[in-house]
Amino acid sequence: MYTKPHHLLTILILLLALTGCEPNTAKRSFNTYNDRLANVLDTSPATINIDEIEAFPEPRELLLPIEDIRIDLLDAYELRKCGLFNLIAERNSILGKVQDKTRQLRYELILLNGLNHCQEVLPEDSEVLPMLEGFKLQKQAQLAQHLWNMFTTEKEWRQQLTIHHQPFELGLFYGFDESLNAFNYLAFIQQHIQTGSSVGEKQADRLIKHQEQLHAHHYFGQLIFSIHLSTLWLDSITNMLEDNESALICGPNRNQQQAEYLSNVFYKFFVNELQPYLAELDSQYQQISPALSELLDPELNQNPAIGPYFDRYLSGELHRNFRQATLKHVSFWKRTFKRCNIKVGIH
Repeated sequence: MYTKPHHLLTILILLLALTGCEPNTAKRSFNTYNDRLANVLDTSPATINIDEIEAFPEPRELLLPIEDIRIDLLDAYELRKCGLFNLIAERNSILGKVQDKTRQLRYELILLNGLNHCQEVLPEDSEVLPMLEGFKLQKQAQLAQHLWNMFTTEKEWRQQLTIHHQPFELGLFYGFDESLNAFNYLAFIQQHIQTGSSVGEKQADRLIKHQEQLHAHHYFGQLIFSIHLSTLWLDSITNMLEDNESALICGPNRNQQQAEYLSNVFYKFFVNELQPYLAELDSQYQQISPALSELLDPELNQNPAIGPYFDRYLSGELHRNFRQATLKHVSFWKRTFKRCNIKVGIH
């Protein structure tokens, strides 16, 4: 039977829409785990309220003012002798004045590297050398602000930090490698800025590569939400289990059926699905938070707007609550298995 092209298109759109409606696997696993436990215990399932979580500040709160310092083109012409004139002329062009913050930081890094080179190769009696030294010191002092503005206000970078209200799927943590590499690279740049070390052109070019690789992801903001949501679920389910703990009759010479059913649910959904997910969240947070802590430290960058976000997500509160919720949940099962004489790991 022949199907008209526009009918085929309609069917395709419907299929894509249905696919997009598939429940998130992490949410589904927590929900199923919760419902099955409640069913065995003959109680109401636990509920969670996704309370307000600390948002990443708006760009206007984070943007640091930077004085526009330019070198006179008549003086810059002398810099032809050390290969810097074209770079400065390009920056002073119409296109150069509207470049994004990633390319602006790249320019500033290459410029400083070039200024160091010029100081080395120009004759000692060159009239531009005193001017170059002052210009270089001013530019060096601004590098930290350029890095901060790029990381916290440029679209591709700040979207990694903005809360993404959808948890990672089970076993799928999109953007981890790209974000880890990018954040570690920026921490490397930051260290060079703090020590006054030069950054070569090839190294500066990597900024653009990292920016391009990040555009499809919301990594850290999604990691935060995944950890936060997991903590809420773990706390609520553990509370439900503890509230019904005394009603669970088991042990020697007792009917073990209810305890066995609970054990089956625990192994099927927590051990096989949720525990690997939680372990990966924990591992990824520990790998990626050190570089982020360096980059966003409010004392280092002297921007108080970042304080509440930093305190919640990078000073330990988020991760500590997550680990405590996980340990409390596992502790319930350990004592229950011991009380009910169920061998751990035998299933």
